[in-house]
Amino acid sequence: MLTLHPIPAFTDNYIWCLHDNQSAYVVDPGQADPVLDYLHDRSLALKGILITHHHWDHVSGIDALMEEYPGIPVWGPANETIPGRTQSLTEGDLVTLNWDIQLQVFEVPGHTLGHIAYYGADTPLGNLLFCGDTLFSSGCGRLFEGTPEQMHRSLQKLTVLPPDTKVCCTHEYTTSNLAFAQAVEPYNQDIQERVSAVSALRGRNLPSLPSTLDLELKVNPFLRVTESTVLESLREKCGQRPANEVDSFAKLREWKDSF
Repeated sequence: MLTLHPIPAFTDNYIWCLHDNQSAYVVDPGQADPVLDYLHDRSLALKGILITHHHWDHVSGIDALMEEYPGIPVWGPANETIPGRTQSLTEGDLVTLNWDIQLQVFEVPGHTLGHIAYYGADTPLGNLLFCGDTLFSSGCGRLFEGTPEQMHRSLQKLTVLPPDTKVCCTHEYTTSNLAFAQAVEPYNQDIQERVSAVSALRGRNLPSLPSTLDLELKVNPFLRVTESTVLESLREKCGQRPANEVDSFAKLREWKDSF
């Protein structure tokens, strides 16, 4: 039986782990100790590491994991410096895991210039998207290196995936992101329902993730840049309606950065 589990790290990171009670893969291990504890407690053998981008809280555990499991592959974006990377990936590449799972690579610049995402179609756990810090539950990553146009294009690339795709991002930002979503669309009933659901989960110290793409299209303002309710909020906030989709996204991101 295949399991998808978010291993908590730092204060709000998740290191996603796929395993079958024997073999395991992890995504963006910013810390080694939580991963090693999880693997050892379940007698799992680590078979590979997947990296979405170069930020320290996504890569700092690689070296220690490779010491414990020498020779394992480390997949990562070709256009970024990733410690221990053994296989460089670009748009359209395929990563083959156990269980006949193939992950397709998407280049999704914006948060960083070389950021990639991994998409697995029709896996035993359904459609899976490991999107790092590009798409969050009810939000998106800050533009540390890329432009609003790049990030908007990257998000649009992900929105065409099947609606039931599980969105496996790497931070527990959902509560704060929903507060912003409520400010943008205060009368959006889907957002209100999501707030209640997430509050119940977090009240029991459970993850709000994974989300689904279908849900994100209903509640995530950064995927709703053409909705009339979002445009009207931006007009009220900025004094005029955005000129186009990219301008709408850019104004939303600027608003969120100071929210």
